[in-house]
Amino acid sequence: MKDKLHGLNEKALEISTPGVRVFANRVAQIPDGINLTIGEPDFATPERVKQAAISAINDNRTGYSHNAGLQALRESVSAFFNEKYGFHYDSDTEIVITNGASEGIDSTLRTLLNEGDEVILPAPIYSGYGPVIRLAGATPVYLDTSETGFQPDAQALEALITSRTKAVIFNYPSNPTGVTLTREAMDGLIGVLSKHKLWVVSDEIYSENTYGDGHISFASYPEIRDRLILIHGLSKSHAMTGWRIGFTLGSREIMEQILKVHLSSTICASLPGQYAAIEALDHCRDAPGEMNKQYIERRNYVMGRLRQMGLEVEQPDGAFYLFPSIKGTGLTSYEFAEQLLDRQHVAVVPGSSFTSYGEGHIRISYANSMENLVKAMDRMEAFVREHSLSQLHHSGM
Repeated sequence: MKDKLHGLNEKALEISTPGVRVFANRVAQIPDGINLTIGEPDFATPERVKQAAISAINDNRTGYSHNAGLQALRESVSAFFNEKYGFHYDSDTEIVITNGASEGIDSTLRTLLNEGDEVILPAPIYSGYGPVIRLAGATPVYLDTSETGFQPDAQALEALITSRTKAVIFNYPSNPTGVTLTREAMDGLIGVLSKHKLWVVSDEIYSENTYGDGHISFASYPEIRDRLILIHGLSKSHAMTGWRIGFTLGSREIMEQILKVHLSSTICASLPGQYAAIEALDHCRDAPGEMNKQYIERRNYVMGRLRQMGLEVEQPDGAFYLFPSIKGTGLTSYEFAEQLLDRQHVAVVPGSSFTSYGEGHIRISYANSMENLVKAMDRMEAFVREHSLSQLHHSGM
């Protein structure tokens, strides 16, 4: 096998399959398995959004668009952020429609990074950033938030900044913790970021899935607007993961460069998908709120059951994840996830999949039906109880 791979990109060979996919693939082979791994809404795409794509196909609007995306869609994106969050991005020069937020992240980081650069990421964090950073020849540097309620501390951030630091990536609401940033925390971070000549990449894909005081965007801070790149999309807000429609927003100067990278690899986003996105942004802005009502009910149920099992968990106010501590079980996060899957056919994600700072936790996606969540919690409770009894037996008590 090594001979067959000889000469390939060493950085690509070093990338491993994310833990999310490892356990999702394994549970798919179990007939009665319950999958709590994937960060994907279990709702259908809104009907009129689907019809917009069908109409585009029937009208033969299936070719290329402008590389930056349909002008009408970029205008819809601009209007959405202006009307909901009060900041403006020019539809002609400051917005690029990408193949999902993931491609926006990839195109952005390949534009920003040189060999030897460093990128700071608050951790635990989504596992998709590290590989892209490494492929660009840069190094991820992790800011430990495990002792600060998963909120990044401004002084700790500043202590990590060196002459090699090119960018800082934020992902709030957070995957995997569901944590949202408070205004106080953001003000502190902006105080540090405004003093340093760094790029700020803010992945706000879960902004519409917030349950507390609402989302605060990094784009609302004028101090960093000329160095901010905002990543967004419709995958989570409108149950459109498979449509692959994302938005990348930034100043004209940086977007000119990101556009070149984007068009070199993908040309443009799917045209029927872009027409569907216009419908989602212009006429289905209430869709996330309707889904959020059920997410809150599910979150509260799963959180309550976890606490009854003796697992500590903080209430998250965003995304659709819970990140309970399993330290009391004496198992590593991988051991817990593996044994839970083998014995009870429930798949969760080891916290270590989100850097070493996630160790001692598991990630549970409650983007699943209440029926499945009830079954999954019953099985997890049986597993935790069985493991506790086994520990007592082995300790001789």
